[in-house]
Amino acid sequence: MSRPIGIGQQDFEFIRTNDTFYVDKTSFISEWWGNFDSVTLITRPRRFGKTLTMSMVEEFFSVKYADRADLFEGLAVWQDETLRTLQGSYPVISLSFANIKESDYETTRDKMNQLLIDLYIKNNYLLESGILTKEDICYFNSVTVGMPDVVATMAIHKMTEYLYRYYGKKVLILLDEYDTPMQEAYVNNYWEDLVLFIRSLFNSTFKTNPYMERAIMTGITRVSKESVFSDLNNLVVVTTTSELYADSFGFTEREVFSALDEYGLSDRKQEVKRWYDGFTFGNKRDIYNPWSILNFLKTGKLDTYWANTSSNSLAGSLIRTGGNEIKIRMEDLMNEHAITTIIDEQIIYSQLDESDNAIWSLLLACGYLKIQDYHIVDDENMFDWGENAQEGDWVYELSLTNLEVKIMFRNMIRGWFQKPNVNYNSFIKALLSADVEAMNVYMNQVALSTFSFFDSGTQPSEVSEPERFYHGFVLGLIAELSGRYIITSNRESGLGRYDVLLEPKRPVDDAIIMEFKVYNPKNEQSLEDTVQSALIQIETMKYAVALTAKGISKERIHYYGFAFEGKRVLIGATDCMLR
Repeated sequence: MSRPIGIGQQDFEFIRTNDTFYVDKTSFISEWWGNFDSVTLITRPRRFGKTLTMSMVEEFFSVKYADRADLFEGLAVWQDETLRTLQGSYPVISLSFANIKESDYETTRDKMNQLLIDLYIKNNYLLESGILTKEDICYFNSVTVGMPDVVATMAIHKMTEYLYRYYGKKVLILLDEYDTPMQEAYVNNYWEDLVLFIRSLFNSTFKTNPYMERAIMTGITRVSKESVFSDLNNLVVVTTTSELYADSFGFTEREVFSALDEYGLSDRKQEVKRWYDGFTFGNKRDIYNPWSILNFLKTGKLDTYWANTSSNSLAGSLIRTGGNEIKIRMEDLMNEHAITTIIDEQIIYSQLDESDNAIWSLLLACGYLKIQDYHIVDDENMFDWGENAQEGDWVYELSLTNLEVKIMFRNMIRGWFQKPNVNYNSFIKALLSADVEAMNVYMNQVALSTFSFFDSGTQPSEVSEPERFYHGFVLGLIAELSGRYIITSNRESGLGRYDVLLEPKRPVDDAIIMEFKVYNPKNEQSLEDTVQSALIQIETMKYAVALTAKGISKERIHYYGFAFEGKRVLIGATDCMLR
């Protein structure tokens, strides 16, 4: 009989006590302990078992679980006789920033302070232990909601000191999801304030702390050393490209296929592989996200389980408001092509608005992209990777991780256009049937309701770079039409670069070329003139060459000119039968 599956269970004790489905990852304990690293930062995408791992480590080492050796009997770690003697023998501080997702710095700081208060409440037996001085008791009682930063940032350090005195052993510190509040700080514009607080907290906790035995931190991203880790020279960082602990998070293909056998789903292996395989950690390929696998085992239904577990707002915002190059390369990814880019795994949040490479680094860390191959830039190949490449840079070949991720992005892009009073599907039908009047009705609706949504921020939409909206529109088309068309934008053809080109995959469909132009009152008297200018450009620059070279006749190629002034749009077409 197969074991019950507890969706969302992240407490190791609960899973073992109730004998729910569990893949043995306790070898991580042996590997980590044997490395003797002072502070280990491990980054993995969300829902990859980071919290369960921290629970496992806490319950193995914590003195509070000294009588629960049964939790580990029969597992990999229990085969290590040396480690057996360490079970339940250390004081442990375990904290999580997972729920700190606030929109302002003050509330974020208050929630962090509450975590520290809870830590002191949990250990208030120390007040009656006799090991604290009057000064210690005074400090202990000063850990309150309104405590100043000088108290808050030293709170973990002081607690390790108190626990060391009480137990006579140094303390293990576990901090889960350390970067969650930092992502919120970036999105909500209080990054600088939070960084100052976090840097001071981390410095006192992890660097200048003689009472700490070892520490583990987990998160999704590796925040740049200059931001919060500038004083931590004892930090070992394990990212998705590191070989350390490569198969300790996520399920290997062997583990997934074994589970499918257990639950009578052996005949679904290739489907599951197509949907959920693709994550690569270090030298380990064919890693699956546990969340989707657990849900599939329970339901037998293929769905975007992992992609739907939390908001993808940051990734979506960076793509939506990014420049033309971001959108063009996103088109390549959606068309199942790889992209090549320089990657620095340190996420510098201040650069996300201005650096395409930083965006791809974030998407890789979050699990939306996987590594196909990588190279280091040297003197001999420097110019092969573009004018911005420098010796020592790492160049990565990246693709979308799997079908689940592709569907997530497709749905995200479609959602950008599903605004109130806008019928997106009606526009698609009008486009394919060459109904220019209906296209104009839709496009003016979507411009009014959506244009500001695609604006990058500081200027009103009427005066900001209009291509941001229209290249977002291209991604919207991909979501709906990629099954019927190869859709590209801003590529060379003929004598120039077209804006949008739809190449049909079926002989029954016509091809489409689109050109966008901003109304220029110095050169044109009306939007109608702008439309004609766009259509003339398609013709004179011979954009159709890319299509006719593939055997598509001119009679099957539609030209559309889009003219716009602020949020006012006019679309015109050249009748293919007249050319």
